[in-house]
Amino acid sequence: MTEMLLEMKGIYKTFGANKALQGAHFQLSKGEVHALLGANGAGKSTLIKILSGAYTSDNGALLLDGSLRRYKTPREAKLLGIHCVYQEVDTAIVPELTVAENILLDELATDRKVFVSFQKIKEKAERALKRILAHHIQVHKQASELTLAEKQMILIARALNQQAKLIILDEPTAPLSSEEAENLFKVVEQLKAQGVGIIFISHRLPEVFRISDRITVMRDGETINTFDTSKTSPQEVVEEMLGGSFQEEFPIREHSLGEPFFTVEILSDGDKINNLSLHVSEGEIVGVVGLVGAGKTELAKAIFGATPNLKGKWKLKGKSFKCKVPRDAVKQGIVLVPEERRKEGLFIEESVKQNLSFPFLKSFSKRLFIQKGKERSFAKDMIKKLGIKTDHENTPLEFLSGGNQQKVAIGKWLSNDAELFLFDEPTKGVDIGAKKEIFQLIQSLAQNGKGVLYFSCEFNEIVGISDRILVLYDGKIVKELSKEEATQEKLLLYASGGE
Repeated sequence: MTEMLLEMKGIYKTFGANKALQGAHFQLSKGEVHALLGANGAGKSTLIKILSGAYTSDNGALLLDGSLRRYKTPREAKLLGIHCVYQEVDTAIVPELTVAENILLDELATDRKVFVSFQKIKEKAERALKRILAHHIQVHKQASELTLAEKQMILIARALNQQAKLIILDEPTAPLSSEEAENLFKVVEQLKAQGVGIIFISHRLPEVFRISDRITVMRDGETINTFDTSKTSPQEVVEEMLGGSFQEEFPIREHSLGEPFFTVEILSDGDKINNLSLHVSEGEIVGVVGLVGAGKTELAKAIFGATPNLKGKWKLKGKSFKCKVPRDAVKQGIVLVPEERRKEGLFIEESVKQNLSFPFLKSFSKRLFIQKGKERSFAKDMIKKLGIKTDHENTPLEFLSGGNQQKVAIGKWLSNDAELFLFDEPTKGVDIGAKKEIFQLIQSLAQNGKGVLYFSCEFNEIVGISDRILVLYDGKIVKELSKEEATQEKLLLYASGGE
């Protein structure tokens, strides 16, 4: 019988009114790869953060090697042998240090010795790399020169150097090429053989079924089921992930679609997107759905010209044009509401008025001066039209809710005579009430003959709002579905690489 390494029992965690975990449980044996799956908001991240020491649970028990453990920091978790390798590997790597120094970083930080033997550091680092078949990485090399895959190996080597019993791999293949992912799987097999327990979190079902021994599915903060991987199927896992999931209330609209009026062909960004083509008709909402790492944001930015080294053919209303920078797109009537609205779509410390008027400053200017009255009147009209909840047009945007910030991010383009709207995760961080208002706003654009590309990983939203759906997987459109054909189960299956 396989020896039990980890048991998490009856784990609860609440953030204000949000019950993130409600009696969740999870087990891991030594030398086992156990996949942890769930749709957005299922509770996976919260459970893992409790295990790794980033959060403390409100209630429940955590046993490691059969002993009850209580700890409050990631450092305490590491001392017990629990390590996490996140997909954002750059946040855990010090680029100015060498490979060897990064592998032994935690050890060096806590070592009180005045003098350090660099020869011993080099030897320890080489031994750790050898354990994961990464001896080709030169230990004297600066970390800034490494690829993402190599940095990931450094973090795994660091964990092993600290006698890791358990390693959490959180979306480990998201930033990797297929060849790099293959190498990672070999490393995982090597770790299994050494008795290390692996928790594998991924949205990519082919990888999950290839590498895992068991699969646990979470939904709405609860552990729903645990399967032996060899005795289940992607379809069964998908059904458990979605369950009786909440169906969004989408406004019903009567509409007819015009002719295709926007096309982009053989679009490439030199990285994620390669020879991709799509079209949008007048009055059509085209949903583009994909999981983490599928390339949704990269595609939205490429269409908008916000990516260097772009190649492709753009055509709007029968007119071909080049789109090398966002200014080219805006000039033609293509606008983007980005996923990271606070970083890329808004001036968060400026007023509502300034954010709404920024794209149209020329229309409010006379010679070198802005006509303040005209600008203020425009802002007040937009605030009323969009239902933005604010005491004053001069209120700094940072004091508005996420939903109202998003309305500003959309509203700033509405007087631009834009023809095609690109929405990248438009309801991210938005409450249910604001979501419905944003859906109504987007659908009103389509009713007025505008084209919409709606990029999201929320399957219920895509099914509810789209006229046609494109499924992205690894930077490619792998399936096109009509509104009538689409179900959440089908979308999740294709988006996970299933057929």
